[in-house]
Amino acid sequence: MKPALIALFTLMTAMSGAAIVEKPVEYKAGDVVCEGWQAYDDAVQGKRPSILIVHQWTGVSDNEKMRAKMLAELGYNVLVADVYGKGIRPQPPEAGKEAGKYKTNRPLLRDRVNAALALLNKDALTDTSKVACIGYCFGGTAAIELGRSGAAVKGIVSFHGSLDSPNPADGKNIKAKVLALHGADDPFVAVKDLAAFEQEMKDSGVDYKLVQYPGAVHSFTQKAAGNDNSKGAAYNEAADKASWDEMKAFFGRIFAE
Repeated sequence: MKPALIALFTLMTAMSGAAIVEKPVEYKAGDVVCEGWQAYDDAVQGKRPSILIVHQWTGVSDNEKMRAKMLAELGYNVLVADVYGKGIRPQPPEAGKEAGKYKTNRPLLRDRVNAALALLNKDALTDTSKVACIGYCFGGTAAIELGRSGAAVKGIVSFHGSLDSPNPADGKNIKAKVLALHGADDPFVAVKDLAAFEQEMKDSGVDYKLVQYPGAVHSFTQKAAGNDNSKGAAYNEAADKASWDEMKAFFGRIFAE
């Protein structure tokens, strides 16, 4: 076989063997054992921009794993954080109670997300100068709290997070650019909370952008939420796709800096 053909065959074999690696990752947050989820493309060589995903109120689920794979396909090293701890995957109404433990204790929430961030930063594939955090619903709140803790990340993206501002002074700790993707008709986020969030960002000098999607309510990226807007939470395909594209463009900007 000619050298050129051998080289081509070797390349094709390597490409055929390349795949998105997906696996559970166990780690500790203080004394609590957590189980996150990692995804990356093993065809990509060396360190790369990396994304931390924070789950919605039921804990690490197939939805976050799906998003992790989608980001891995874009070339990112991805870790899904586990705020609740290994094996704690509550369903409604218990999910609301579990999420409430952290929403009423923001220092604890920050500690849990920072533990996952530390794990991601230690990973051999992570370019620690290019790390961002995204979150869905409860996770959107958690992602912003990570920023308020002063974490050294380049960007934060909240998908239909609560966007409340319990301690506006903490906004001054945010080093990242912030992108908030919000359903314009979300009944679970009070108008006053939305205004307070924007005021916090402005007063703190945060480089932020709030995008509101008309006709979208809470959980607009979650297919499992159904399509009945009257329930206050429903999937919206147009908002889901538009917000994903907005996030990709955001990453393109912040990681090019």
